Amino acid sequence: YIYIFVGTLQLKMIQLLFTLVFGEMVLILTLVFNTPLRKLVIMGLDRVKQGRGPVMAQTVAGTLFVVLVSSFFSIMEIQKRMVDAGAVNPTDQVLLANHLLEASLMGFSLFLALINDRLHYYIKDLLQLRKSLEAIKKQNQGNEEMKCRGTDDSRTPQFRTENKQLQSESKIKLKEANPKTDKVVLKGEIKKA
Repeated sequence: YIYIFVGTLQLKMIQLLFTLVFGEMVLILTLVFNTPLRKLVIMGLDRVKQGRGPVMAQTVAGTLFVVLVSSFFSIMEIQKRMVDAGAVNPTDQVLLANHLLEASLMGFSLFLALINDRLHYYIKDLLQLRKSLEAIKKQNQGNEEMKCRGTDDSRTPQFRTENKQLQSESKIKLKEANPKTDKVVLKGEIKKA
């Protein structure tokens, strides 16, 4: 009865791992292709990555990695047993196949989780860059329109007052920094005038 229980438990674990792998693959496909679900998935991943989400994900990934290493050790033990016995035992073959399937599914799911994380990060970064690029384009278009109309920022009264204020502040800071340099700068300004 113990073997039946362990067999059904391994079968359920394999089914769960297949579901996890296919779910991660669907998530990658929704992130890669620009579909209406993409924004929802990105918003969902943003919310999952806030608060305790990263800690839970790291804990699950760590547990999955430990089980993966355990499966590898079981595989090595079964292979060692097969070599020592010199004969092929059908039970060992079934156990080896189950452990190999589990290990490959776990490794693949960890790899897909890493791809999902990086893909989400890069898509989010790309969207932020596009927004900033659009803002810069709008600002440049506004500047071009002002130049086409013949208004120049340097001719506006507000620009002149700000420019004079900044020049006076820089002179004051220059005087405080070094009195000798101030005299040389002032002589240069007198000669220019």
